This record gives sequence, C-alpha cells and structure tokens, in this order.
Amino acid sequence: MGMDLEALVSDLRTCPGITRKRLISGVINFFPKVYQANVLASYGEDAAVIEFGDSVLLLAADGIMEPLMKTNPYYAGYFSVLVNINDISAMGGIPLAMVDVISMKDERICAQVMKGVEAAVRKFGVPVVGGHTHPDCDYHAIDVAILGTARKDEVIYSHTAKAGEDIIFAIDIDGFFPENLPYAWDITSKKNEELVRMQMLMMNEVSKRHLVTSGKDISNPGSLGSLGMLLETSGKGATVDLNAIPRPNGVDFSQWLKAYQGCGFVLTCPQSNSREIIGMFSAAGVTGAVVGTVQDSNQFVISDGSREAILFDFDRDSITGCKPSMPGVGGPHK
Repeated sequence: MGMDLEALVSDLRTCPGITRKRLISGVINFFPKVYQANVLASYGEDAAVIEFGDSVLLLAADGIMEPLMKTNPYYAGYFSVLVNINDISAMGGIPLAMVDVISMKDERICAQVMKGVEAAVRKFGVPVVGGHTHPDCDYHAIDVAILGTARKDEVIYSHTAKAGEDIIFAIDIDGFFPENLPYAWDITSKKNEELVRMQMLMMNEVSKRHLVTSGKDISNPGSLGSLGMLLETSGKGATVDLNAIPRPNGVDFSQWLKAYQGCGFVLTCPQSNSREIIGMFSAAGVTGAVVGTVQDSNQFVISDGSREAILFDFDRDSITGCKPSMPGVGGPHK
C-alpha cells in the first residue's frame, strides 16, 4: 500500500474524534476522589465496574454530538442507543436496561430522535426503563445511560494490555456510510435482529473463554484512536501494520481509520489465542485480523510495510490523559 505516512499521522492526530478527548482528564481531575471498595474500575474504561456479589454491574453513559443531531436526528437517536450498548459489550458484559434524557426545542425533531431510539431498542432488545424530558429548551440533545452485568472474573478491561501480545481488530466491514455521515459506519440498521444481537454478545462469548487480556470498542476516535486510548490507559506502546487492518473495498483509507464502527472492537491477547478469537468473530460475520503487537514502550508506531512513523508518543502526547499514574485509572478511586 503506497501512502504518505506523515500526512496520515497529521490527519489522524488532528481529527476531531481524537482531539475532543483531551478534555477528559481535566474533567476527571475536577471531581473529588472518593474511595468506594466496590468500585473495581472507573476512569479509562468503557464502563465503570461495580462489584455486586459474584458479578459486577457495568455503568456507562454517552451523549450524542451536536453535529449529528443537526444533520440527522433519526440517527442521533439510533446511535444514542448503539454507542451505549457497545460500551457494555466491549467490557464483556450483557446490556440490561437504559435511561435517557431528551432535551427538545422542536417537537418534529424530537419525534425523529425518538423514532431512532425506538428502532434501536427493537433491534437490540435492550429496554429504555426511564429517564427525563426537557420539553422547553433552546436546543436539541439526547443522552443515554446504560446498565449491564458480567461475571467478576470475565470483565474485559482497557488498562490490562501486556507487552508481546497480539493486537486484533474485529470489525464488521459489511456496512455503509449514511448520507452526510462520512464517519459513521452503519452495519446494524439494515440487518436482522438475530445477527446484530449475536454480534452484540461476541465479546461476552470471548470473555467466557478467558481468551482476551484487554479490549475496547472502536468508537468516535476511530480504530487507531481507540487503540491509542487503550494503550495510554495500559501504559504501553504498539506497532501496527496498516496493511493488516480489515476494511471494505472502495472506502478512503483515512476516512475508514477515523470512522466510528457500528460493530468494531480492538483486543489484545496472547498470540496463542488469536486464531480462536478471530474464528469466533468470523462465525458472527465480523472480520478479525492480527494488526500488530503490544510493546513495552510509550510509542504507538504505525507501518505501511516498508516505513514507520510514530502516531503517538505517550511520554509527551495525550489522548484522554487517562494514564496508569492517574488516580482512579485502572482501579478504584483511592
């Protein structure tokens, strides 16, 4: 693959999906660090992990960006559900229920948002069980919080990658970019409920076999940005072969790397487990591939097969600021 690595690095480092994450550490540092023995993990994870007997509760929340709400209110509602489900799935969990907060100025736009929420609830079978409505706002917004569960010994964390492990990208490449949404890869809206629910629980199936050391869903920062968040939280680096990343035909590569994936995960695992993991995802229509190796360094290096470039050097770069040295990252608040 011939490409300008330096231009690609610049493009990725300045894309909004990544740069908008920089405020996270500032927000986290604002909150008092209150110790709770039953909080097993919090900052840097896709969901907080709360001990509950032999199991855990997984708690997450997400809001939809204003540009999506303005461009396509229906998809804003649909993705408000999907992004939360993927956060629970990424942890190896099973989604249980959601609550939503909807703020509206125009009832017609609100109706489109709610139709999107309705479609996603029917598709994935995860109910909305409550929430709050602001009917007299000067803006439109949809925010959703979700509760999930997992066995305590089967949770897939983001902060636990180990040097020498394989890095796997598992992505459903059978999808499309909706009109005027060039970075939202939709693989669920046109597929049947049985298939998307199977894909929703794939990380749970992998976690039951204890095959994975760490994992994260491929969200708004795109595939490499999401991997970068995992590496930063784990205090590790990586080398990634760009040629190995699963991708569909006819899609611009830079666009693809920055895309939110409707069903996409980054995982790290012992090399001996990679084939089994890829096979499990393949059975659910998800393409998996080993794309690189976790390194015991702070540099995230990408390669086109003949040349290398540093995408992030975590000695001086930051995506979220959620590093192992940060209080509350990789464990309870202390």
